[in-house]
Amino acid sequence: MRSVSAQPISRRLLLILPLALAAASSVYAQTGNSLRIVPLVREDRVLVSFDLQDGFTDEVRAAIKSGLKTTFTYNIDLRLDVPGWVDRTIGTSTIGASVEYDNLTRRYTVTRVIDGHVEETKVTEDERVAREYLTSLVHAPLFRTSVLEANRDYYIRIRATARPSNGSILWPFGSGTSAMAKFTFVR
Repeated sequence: MRSVSAQPISRRLLLILPLALAAASSVYAQTGNSLRIVPLVREDRVLVSFDLQDGFTDEVRAAIKSGLKTTFTYNIDLRLDVPGWVDRTIGTSTIGASVEYDNLTRRYTVTRVIDGHVEETKVTEDERVAREYLTSLVHAPLFRTSVLEANRDYYIRIRATARPSNGSILWPFGSGTSAMAKFTFVR
């Protein structure tokens, strides 16, 4: 004989299980790729540093070595942490880092674009320099502190994508990764 109360519990489990698996995969996506972010407030700027440790995979290296232009795009948001409500976006910035390998000269041409402006272009023979250029940035002054309120919690959120993308360049569940880092603006 079947219990009446057992049936709704099993249906609930069938509904909850897919949600739990989706949540677990999104947590893996956020932590499995080692996108480290370090925000730093200095004088009148918020400086942002990041490092995508697992971004330069064998697939990325093969695409670059084939001569295909490869671009990593970082969409960076400065957001106000609002407990119990929707967080407010204070500022946004987009950083593009691209590399193109010339098979004849065996040189990498790397370019960094911040908010539509070419910040730097250089040519190097060192793959390590090209890798660092694509996957890290140190102390970029992206946001002004004049838009921040004193003694409030903020965070930097970065969404990274790569082109060309085969769906597994940055992580196995899609074409990008994201992470965030909190800080308190004290004045």
